[in-house]
Amino acid sequence: MDRRSRPSPQLIVAANRLPVKRLDDGTWETSPGGLVSALAPVLREREGSVWVGWAGDTESAPDPFGHDGLQLHPVELSANELDQYYEGFSNASLWPLYHDAIAQPEYHRSWWEAYVRVNHRFADTILEIAEPGATVWVHDYQLQLVPAMLREAEPDLHIGFFLHTPFPARELFLRLPWRTQVVEGLLGADLVGFQTKVMAHNFRYVAPRVSYALVRGSSLVHGDRTTVAKTFPIGIEHRRFVDAAERPDILADIEGLRDSVGHAQTVLLGVDRLDYTKGIERRLQAYRELLADGRLDPAKTVMIQIAEPSRSNVNMYPEIRAMVEQLVGEINGEFATVDRPAIIYLHRSHNFDELMAMYRLADVMLVTPFRDGMNLVAKEFVATRVDNTGSLVLSEFAGAANELKGAVLVNPYDIEGLKRAIAEAVYMPLAEQHNRMSSMRKVVARNNAHRWATSFLDVLEST
Repeated sequence: MDRRSRPSPQLIVAANRLPVKRLDDGTWETSPGGLVSALAPVLREREGSVWVGWAGDTESAPDPFGHDGLQLHPVELSANELDQYYEGFSNASLWPLYHDAIAQPEYHRSWWEAYVRVNHRFADTILEIAEPGATVWVHDYQLQLVPAMLREAEPDLHIGFFLHTPFPARELFLRLPWRTQVVEGLLGADLVGFQTKVMAHNFRYVAPRVSYALVRGSSLVHGDRTTVAKTFPIGIEHRRFVDAAERPDILADIEGLRDSVGHAQTVLLGVDRLDYTKGIERRLQAYRELLADGRLDPAKTVMIQIAEPSRSNVNMYPEIRAMVEQLVGEINGEFATVDRPAIIYLHRSHNFDELMAMYRLADVMLVTPFRDGMNLVAKEFVATRVDNTGSLVLSEFAGAANELKGAVLVNPYDIEGLKRAIAEAVYMPLAEQHNRMSSMRKVVARNNAHRWATSFLDVLEST
């Protein structure tokens, strides 16, 4: 029988969180985000497929349930495990290490023990529901031990893993006390996916150093098994953003926003989680100096900086928030007028419609992280620019820089270079905007979320 005519195997997605959040009244709603929009359609079309993840609180996990056509299987986390596995090892050990040690990672044995324990719980949950020959797709740095745990228990599973964050250079990764266990955990997968070629190379380079794996092209051979390490840059649900950009209610919201920014001639926009990896403070300093130098006119320019709350319990986050808010206050103190701010700072989450209106309002989008696996904000902005206007300033250390060649690429550590990039974007001729944006929009449309998910699964299920 031709492979294409055979029924697809059961698909189990495992991620730290379920694709839903519980409301105050006890009901559930679908969570926003690229992973949900990419995987939900694929899960719905396969009978018996399940999403395994944490339900979002430290109460007893609810029984498995259905929501919006998805079958969901919650995994329980205690308050202590949330503190040690998630806030501790995942976000204070792995997150800074995987983002080039911008902040100093902390390593505690109790955190590692909690990480192993929770990864075992995820693996056990998957094994309870997995049919023979099922496809299991595990996601991200919180669950790197799960593939090997599954492989040991059920060798016939198709096991894939995708890392949404960067994978660091060997010299950084080798600092991790449990480096061998993490690599061997990933080698339990048939296919390990990364955002960029550099990240896949980093993994292939480090694995032989801490395990018995041998590199063979894009694969790692270990014992009688082979693990393929390839690049699958994640995309967005392109059509959703294009359609929203032209909705009459969104266009009406844009006019309201123009009033709120005093009908500034140039609007700069940053949309980030408040995270030390995002480079928000450098961006604000560059903007401040451009105003002081007279290269940007404060009477004609406004910047909107969204900094969504993020991981406030982890070290350095309070420091970053204090630094950013101090800079915002100083910039407005120096350059704002009674009827027009120099910068509008919003430390809260925004819904989809609000973000769409801001993307359409902005003349220049600033995406300048120190390190990022992909950064979908850059792709979302590009998708909404249906008239091919606007400019994107993009960090060369974001995964998106490998695809969005029409952006003004910048080293976010270089304040002078950042200033030049912002000025270039602000004063870019309209014809050049059209050429650059048109080319980027084609890339975003082609490399969309559905293509990412199906291409990964096609490779995984053919191994």
